[in-house]
Amino acid sequence: MDPEGTGLPRPVGPYSHSMRAGDLVFCAGSMPLDRSTSRPLAELDVRDQTRAVLDNLNAVLEAAGSSLGEVVRTTVYLADLDDYAGMNEVYREYFGDPVPARATVEVSRLIGGIAVEIDAIATVRSDTEDKKEELR
Repeated sequence: MDPEGTGLPRPVGPYSHSMRAGDLVFCAGSMPLDRSTSRPLAELDVRDQTRAVLDNLNAVLEAAGSSLGEVVRTTVYLADLDDYAGMNEVYREYFGDPVPARATVEVSRLIGGIAVEIDAIATVRSDTEDKKEELR
């Protein structure tokens, strides 16, 4: 996906924000980046970083014809699992029921000293498609 004209931050490496395959969109890890400069927002607390991540992820999804409401799977990468509760609090604000399937992992370090990164897989909206189903 070309970020030109989308208001998305430029990727910080040689990758696409998202790729569509059939009725699915696969999103690269979204980071808390300033949209105009692509500067990591590492000075923010984990709650504000999570908001920035999910706002950027939503913009990527919308540019691909989807939305946070169509997300079926995420992976959350935390630099410190002690930030889990703060990230989870904000994550819950952005995702309604049924919440997507999710894995959360602690990593040794994230680019630019950020605390959180989230990738996602979502369906692409279609008037004829069934809604996603929750399996517990």
